[in-house]
Amino acid sequence: MANPRPYDAVLCDLDGVIRFFDHTELTELERAAGLGEGTTMKVFFAPDAGRPALLGRITVEQWTEAAEAALALQTPPERARALVTAFVKAPARADEEVLGLLRRAQAHVPVVLVTNATLSLEDDLAWLGLAHFADEVVSSALTGVAKPDPRIYEIAAERAGVPAGRCLFVDDRAENVEAARALGMTAVLFTGAPGLETALAPLLG
Repeated sequence: MANPRPYDAVLCDLDGVIRFFDHTELTELERAAGLGEGTTMKVFFAPDAGRPALLGRITVEQWTEAAEAALALQTPPERARALVTAFVKAPARADEEVLGLLRRAQAHVPVVLVTNATLSLEDDLAWLGLAHFADEVVSSALTGVAKPDPRIYEIAAERAGVPAGRCLFVDDRAENVEAARALGMTAVLFTGAPGLETALAPLLG
């Protein structure tokens, strides 16, 4: 008998899909410092700083120290420190509507988080109350590969116990979605809960 489902596992990004940050304070501090909005984020995720952190090669403390030093080249040290603190301490929330949809999907197939994250991910998930939410968690900091590297998708499919072609992948970044499609996954660019519900409709009924 043919499998009526189009996929047998859901692989889902964390940030920008489930977890969202409030950077209001950070933006205000950037304006006060005469910096463009998003400057701090760009410094944190510049290849020479963000990449080692997301691959687990440096600690979060080392990452923030490097970002503070880089920002201090653009603004006085005390302002750089305040910007880094606002970034690190930015309030975060989990989207309950998205979580509800994923929990409904979990009644039918495994749900695996696939995230480019630092070594603090376990603590971050616990703080959000999501320590035991996913069936598996694939973190770039622990695997040593980050999206859109094909290997992290392969690891996620292996953890789910299904072939790549039987996975639905959900992410808010187009390059990550395209990489999943190249491996034969059904891949959806996340734009909000309604789109996710449509993608999950074959499971949810």
